[in-house]
Amino acid sequence: MNGLIILAIIIAIVGYIIFLYNDLVRKRQLVEEGWSGIDVQLKRRTDLIPNLLETVKGYMGHERETLEAVTNARAAATAGVNAGPEERARLEGALSGALGKLIAIAEAYPDLKANTTFIEFQTALQTVEDEIQMARRYYNGATRDLNTAVESFPSNVVANTFKFEKAEYFELESEADRAVPSVKF
Repeated sequence: MNGLIILAIIIAIVGYIIFLYNDLVRKRQLVEEGWSGIDVQLKRRTDLIPNLLETVKGYMGHERETLEAVTNARAAATAGVNAGPEERARLEGALSGALGKLIAIAEAYPDLKANTTFIEFQTALQTVEDEIQMARRYYNGATRDLNTAVESFPSNVVANTFKFEKAEYFELESEADRAVPSVKF
């Protein structure tokens, strides 16, 4: 009788370990899925930028510094496509700031603001920015769940045994990156 009880306890413990392991695997997959969603949206944004810049160039010829800043930030963001979430957030934050300044400066050009192509690109860019925010929230939620499981007892014992690691959040680096750019003429 005692042998059966011990066997039942061992089976219950093994079953619980298997459950925890599978839960950690599921959470890791959700983090990877979330990162993939962010990556897709960031790629959509970088693909939109050259068309937006071409539309703006004709109107803003003397705003060369702003156009170059957007071009350089886009090149850096594209080059950092394989970087981790922290570095990628830094690069994308710089691109967002440059794009924000470009859109703010465009407000000073009535002909450009009325240009239907510019309006379409601006609307598409805003849609992509909204999608990036949604993907970021999903990714960070999945990251939170994985990190909680990796650090909480008893799942941390299974996580350490099978080398599960915490994931990085995708966040803007500084308050300055979050601020609306100020533009002075």
